Amino acid sequence: MRIAETSDLWWKNAVIYCLDVETFFDDDGDGTGDFAGLTQRVDYLSALGVTCIWLMPFYPSPDRDDGYDVTDFFTVDSRLGTMGDLVEFIRSAKDRGMRVIADFVVNHTSNQHPWFVEARKSKDNPYRDYFVWRSDTPPDTSSEVVFPGEQTSLWTKDEPTGEWYLHMFAEHQPDLNVTNPKVRNEIAKAMGLWLELGLDGFRLDAVPFFLETRGQPKDEAANRDPHEYLSALRSFLGRRNGSAVMLGEVNLPYKEQLEYFGGAEGNELNMQFDFMTMQHLYLSLARQDARPLTENLKSRPPLHPDNQWAMFVRNHDELTLDKLNDAERQEVFAAFGPEKNMQIYGRGLRRRLPPMLGGDAERIRMVYSLMFSLPGTPVLFYGEEIGMGEDLRQKSRAAVRTPMQWNSTRNGGFSSAKASDLVVPLARGEYGPANVNASAAKRDPDSLWNFMAKLIQRYRESPELGWGEFAVIDQPEPGVFAHTCTSDGATMVLLHNFGTSTVKITGKVGPEDGPKRAFRGATLLDVLDGDNVPLEPDGGFSVELGRYGYRWFRVQQPGDRLAP
Repeated sequence: MRIAETSDLWWKNAVIYCLDVETFFDDDGDGTGDFAGLTQRVDYLSALGVTCIWLMPFYPSPDRDDGYDVTDFFTVDSRLGTMGDLVEFIRSAKDRGMRVIADFVVNHTSNQHPWFVEARKSKDNPYRDYFVWRSDTPPDTSSEVVFPGEQTSLWTKDEPTGEWYLHMFAEHQPDLNVTNPKVRNEIAKAMGLWLELGLDGFRLDAVPFFLETRGQPKDEAANRDPHEYLSALRSFLGRRNGSAVMLGEVNLPYKEQLEYFGGAEGNELNMQFDFMTMQHLYLSLARQDARPLTENLKSRPPLHPDNQWAMFVRNHDELTLDKLNDAERQEVFAAFGPEKNMQIYGRGLRRRLPPMLGGDAERIRMVYSLMFSLPGTPVLFYGEEIGMGEDLRQKSRAAVRTPMQWNSTRNGGFSSAKASDLVVPLARGEYGPANVNASAAKRDPDSLWNFMAKLIQRYRESPELGWGEFAVIDQPEPGVFAHTCTSDGATMVLLHNFGTSTVKITGKVGPEDGPKRAFRGATLLDVLDGDNVPLEPDGGFSVELGRYGYRWFRVQQPGDRLAP
C-alpha cells in the first residue's frame, strides 16, 4: 500500500461524523436545526479533523421516525431549508476537504408518501405493486417484530381494499417492493439526483430488510437473487460517481455479512458497520477483560481489498446487544444500564458512553483510542467528541438524539427559539450544556475534544490502521488487548488496558518463527507523544500500561525515513 493509493478508496481511512441536521444548529431561530446552520458549523467539523459528514435523513417526512419515514425521495424537508441550502452546505464542506454522504431509506416509505396514498386506493392501482400486499390472513408474526412493545405484527390490514401490507418496521412505514423494476428505477433516479448535487455516497438503512422477499409469490422469489439488486446498485453508483460509497447497516453474524459485501467478488456494499465487535467491546468493558473482544476479532473474516469495516462505539439507534447471549447481555446491562429505563427492546441500551462509564475520563479516552486503532474506519456520532450524555426523559431511541451543545448559554447555543419551541429538548443535569459544550471543550487543552482531535490526526497519519493486516499479539495479561496492523512492511503496535491495575506487557512483534535478529536496532516509536520503547532483536518488547492505559507505536527500523 502506497500513500498515493489511500485516496483511491478514500473511505478506507476516513473519519466519518454522523449528524442530524434538525438537531445540529438552528440558523433561523425557529427551534429546528437547518442546512444554513450546519453550513455555519462546517469549520468546527474541519477543525476536529472530520473527513466525511454523514447526514441522517433530510427528506420531507411526517417525522414520526426521525425522518426515516420519507414522503419524497427527491427534495429537502422545508423545515431544514431548500435544495439551494443543501448545495451550499455540500460546497462549503468540500471546500474544507470533507466529503458528504447521506442516509437513504430503500426498505420503506411513510404511509403518507404519494405512492402509498395511491396504492391503497384499489387493487389495480398503478402504484399497487410498489408495495407488498397479501389477500389472505397473515400468520402470527409477533415474535419477528423489530420493535417489541411498539409492534405486534409485520402485517397491517388496510380497510379500503381489505388486504394486508407488509411493514418490517412500524405500521406507518409500508415496505417497498424492490423486486418491482419501477421501484428500482425510482430509487436509482433519486440516488442519481443526490450524486449529481454532490453527495459522495449513501448510508443504506436496514439492508437485510429491503432485500427481504417475504410476501412475494414463491416461484418469483425463488427466481430472484436479492443480492443481485445490491450489486446492481453498487454498479449504478460506480457509473455515476466512481468514488461513491455504499455504507450498509447489516447487523448479522460475520458469515452472513460477507454475503452483503458480495463475497469473494466484493461487489456489493463497500462498507458495513461491525456490530459484532461493538457488542463484544462492551462485554469486555463490563468484565474489564479483553478476551471477549480478542476472540471476536480473531473470528472476523478477511475481506476483499476494496471492502472495509466501519467501527463505532455509539450510533443514533439503541446500543444493541442482540448478538450476545442472554447471560452476557445481562452482564452489560448490570454494568452500564441497570435501570429498566436505560434499557430498550430487551436487547439494548439507550445511553451514551460517558454516563455509562461514570464520567471516568481515563476509561472514556481508552475506549476512543481503541476505536480509532482497530482495523477499519471510525464513525463518530455527533457530540461524542465533547462527551455528551443521554436524556432518559425522552422516549425510546430519542434519548441519545438531543440537540448539539455548543455553549453554556440559553438552549446550549443550539437555537435562539423559546425552549418550548425546540424540535427536541436539550439534555439536563451533569451532562447538560452548562457542564458539557463545544465552546469550552475546544478551548481546554486537556478536554476530550482536543484528545479526539489528536487521535484523528494520528489516525490519518497512520494508513496502516485502515489498510493493514490485523493480528493479535499474544501476551499474558487478560485485561489487555494488544494487536498490530501491518501494510507494505510498515507495522503499528497498539496496546489497551481494560483494567484498573498497572500491568507490564511483554509481547513480540512479528511471527514466532521469524528471523531471530530481524529487529536489531529497531524501536517502537510512540505515536501519541509518549516515550519510545526499544525492541529486542527478535521483536520482543516490554511496556507498562497504567489504569485504563493505551499506547500507539510504529515500528521504526534503522534507516527508515519516517515522517516527523
